[in-house]
Amino acid sequence: MHFDLTDLRLMVHIAEADSLTRGAAAAHLSLPAASTRIKHLEASLGLRLFYRNRQGVTLTTPGQDFVRHARLVLAQIENLAGEMQEYAKGVKGHLRVYANTTALGEFLPPVLHRYLLDHPDVSIDLRERLSDDIVRAVAEGQTDIGIVAGHVRTESLEVIPYRSDRLVLVVPAGHALADAAAVAFEDTLHLDHIGLHEASAIHAFLRQASAGLHRALRLRIQVGNFEAACRMVDAGVGVGVMPESAARRHARTLAIRIVALSDAWSLRALQICLRRLDALPGFARDLVELLVADARAPSRP
Repeated sequence: MHFDLTDLRLMVHIAEADSLTRGAAAAHLSLPAASTRIKHLEASLGLRLFYRNRQGVTLTTPGQDFVRHARLVLAQIENLAGEMQEYAKGVKGHLRVYANTTALGEFLPPVLHRYLLDHPDVSIDLRERLSDDIVRAVAEGQTDIGIVAGHVRTESLEVIPYRSDRLVLVVPAGHALADAAAVAFEDTLHLDHIGLHEASAIHAFLRQASAGLHRALRLRIQVGNFEAACRMVDAGVGVGVMPESAARRHARTLAIRIVALSDAWSLRALQICLRRLDALPGFARDLVELLVADARAPSRP
């Protein structure tokens, strides 16, 4: 059995393009050279990796597994190259963290501030993603640490309980729902909503929730953060769904009211997920320990 990094990259490009021709171009190979590589690879493995058809190519089951492992290997090599480059720049550690909207906006900033003060030689690549995408990224080696919320399948990963997160409805003072004990998300979909930007994980999550009800989310305006959303609610522009912690913080100074959502998905358990804690470098384990300790600390007023 023999293959090299060019074979791995070629397989990934072909899988992403569903086309041998476009995959070869993405790998900077001629079509005959790419075809020869695939034939030699299949012969070496004794397996068919693609089904070829008029529309392009489709991965076989062994081909899907090969591409999954190829992505992991290439990600590790990219990490190695990146870390060596960081060493050359004098930055001795690089950590990748993917988190959902609530964790990124509400819980991580003070923790990361303390962590970076204690680890001046570490840099962090922090990105916002949907929980399902975070699990996939951790499993495939695209990120080191993930923070996810809700019911996501994490069987292949090591999971550490982190925090609880409740989504609530925020309405202007005097709104018809302001004194409601609770309301179903479906019963808010006739109202104008204030949402976060298109790339935010919470925006995508609420889009999915409304699509599951076969309804559309009526977005009146989109803003960049929860503070701006609360100010828009205060101004009477519309209502918004956001983490309770953010809503309560801004309710101290704005004329807004918080209404519980009766939907089961509104109360979510946040979890830290990783491939293996003991396989992380020491500086990465330090961040996990700090996250857990911060979650267990008494709440700040």
